[in-house]
Amino acid sequence: MPDEAGFIGMLRAIAHDPAARGLADDAAVLPLGDTTLVLTHDMLVDGVHVLPGADPADVAWKLVATNISDLAAKGAEPVGVLLGYMLGDNDARFADGLLQVLDHYGVPLLGGDTVSGGPPRSYGLTAIGRATHTPVPARNGAQPGDRLWLTGEMGAAMLGFEALRDGTAADSTAYRRPLARLPEGLALAPLVTAMMDVSDGLLLDAWRLAEASGVTLAIDGPAVPIATPEHRRFDALRWGDDYELLFTLPADTEPPVPASCIGAIEQRGFAPLFLDGNPVLSDAGLGWQHAVVAPPEPHST
Repeated sequence: MPDEAGFIGMLRAIAHDPAARGLADDAAVLPLGDTTLVLTHDMLVDGVHVLPGADPADVAWKLVATNISDLAAKGAEPVGVLLGYMLGDNDARFADGLLQVLDHYGVPLLGGDTVSGGPPRSYGLTAIGRATHTPVPARNGAQPGDRLWLTGEMGAAMLGFEALRDGTAADSTAYRRPLARLPEGLALAPLVTAMMDVSDGLLLDAWRLAEASGVTLAIDGPAVPIATPEHRRFDALRWGDDYELLFTLPADTEPPVPASCIGAIEQRGFAPLFLDGNPVLSDAGLGWQHAVVAPPEPHST
């Protein structure tokens, strides 16, 4: 039985249309007349991407925000969403949360489907966006000499997850109700050479950007803003669900949004990633994987 990477490899052999971008990007990009549509779909599963017993309103919020984050990474304006929903307990509470998050982003619900099933329950959402700049940003455009930038900080979602898991009074908002960097993505789209959202952990997603672009990323670990205590810096760099934007700009270009320069792009060497001068030769352990009571595996195409 293939693992996730193996199955995605099978799908790549099927997805020949250029709009699919080889299933190696945050979203599909589909030219349609004078408009370019950006399409993305993410799923959440109880006990994997959200803790068992999570507030359904928070599940709805996170489901929408993760998809809007993919649109942000393409500099796309949301047009609407399609919901795939598994009926169960507290359906009204889920609907309340869905209304809140759609109002927050000003996005209409256009349709979808409902089914019975579970446990565990799963939830899917397709987000449709309209590109505001072409060419639409991708993961494969980073160039040697560019600088590597990051919005926000890493580790806030990890702390929120731990607060929920351990039943403490610490703030869990960053994990329960993440905020997609939509305005930042719109502002950055005309300038970046590459861009993606950080959903699976900074190091793992940086590895993916390096692989897609055929370059080496040299990350300065202490330059990465973190929400955690310093002794947990490495944990913060590997934890997912922060939904910040990771992007590259030419060396002479400053971002028009608050962001931190965390490294540089170099000619491809023997390793796709260097952290504090040390080569990272494998993506094993750079991000979180499926587990029921461990940090969730965030979302990739």
